[in-house]
Amino acid sequence: MLSSPVRLIPRTIRLVHSPICNFSRSFMDLKVLLSSLNDFASLSLAESWDNVGLLVEPSPPHTVHTLFLTNDLTEEVMEEALQKKADLILSYHPPIFRPLKHITWKTWKERLVIQALENRVGIYSPHTAYDAAPQGVNSWLAKGLGVCTSRPIHPSKAPNYPTAGTHRVEFSVNCTEDLDKVISAVKEMADVSVTSFSTRTDDEEQTRISLNCSQEALIQVVAFLSQSRQFYQKTEILSLEKPLLLHTGMGRLCTLDESVSLATMIERIKRHLKLSHVRLALGVGRTLGVNDTSLWFLICISLMSLQSKLWPSALVLGARCCRGCRPTFTSQVRCPIMMFWMLCPKE
Repeated sequence: MLSSPVRLIPRTIRLVHSPICNFSRSFMDLKVLLSSLNDFASLSLAESWDNVGLLVEPSPPHTVHTLFLTNDLTEEVMEEALQKKADLILSYHPPIFRPLKHITWKTWKERLVIQALENRVGIYSPHTAYDAAPQGVNSWLAKGLGVCTSRPIHPSKAPNYPTAGTHRVEFSVNCTEDLDKVISAVKEMADVSVTSFSTRTDDEEQTRISLNCSQEALIQVVAFLSQSRQFYQKTEILSLEKPLLLHTGMGRLCTLDESVSLATMIERIKRHLKLSHVRLALGVGRTLGVNDTSLWFLICISLMSLQSKLWPSALVLGARCCRGCRPTFTSQVRCPIMMFWMLCPKE
């Protein structure tokens, strides 16, 4: 990991009673606090491989007076959190990522869990949910690049919309007897919902049947419809896609309004991240002083090492000039410790 002379100071937040809550339920209740955190950035936005949310929960009820914020929960950070009498630790990176087969004193991650439970301290990690959120980590990183338009590289989808099920099956029936037969059969199937409405085709009154079903139930539906040639030949099967969420998702693709030199972009990044310096690997034959060009380079933001308390340091790799193009800048999270930005010419 890269190092930086800037110290990372974990933040401690003292919570107070909310004036809008009654005396029986205050904002300091763990469940209420978790609901507020989820309102800020829903855990459904996190990547499927990630381990987010409440990782360690003290036995309920649990009241949170002090919330401790950190980028990585190490043993040193845990010691500081206990000294400050924290009731909940919000660690950006999840200290528990792979399943633990036992909880002993042998490894530092197991010791973290033991200390948290013994001292009634909860551990919560948002990680990629905060990366994807409209007001999250990636959006904040992109703000340091200058005036630009920004959009997610991999947009997030609505978790529970528009309807239950992964497929919609539609077909028409001509008589009440067929309609009753279909409705009766569908009621026997799990994970299938049905709606019907009247239509007219070639001056003939028909009833249009629409079934929403899961992937597993789809096999049952098709098997039933295949028994009737009349149904099966007129069947349409649609794959349901959930709508994309605006300004939400992994990474950011940013197109700068004006081309800038490598030196200018580096200064912007340093100011935004409050770094005194960054490490730079220039392309062969390239210099910082090139003006009026578009630049193509990768910026890697190395977050706090698991073994240190250092703020991010930045690494700029592979700079190369592409004349006559407006640059596009990308910030992307790809693993638990690294964030990636890419500046490439706009086509």
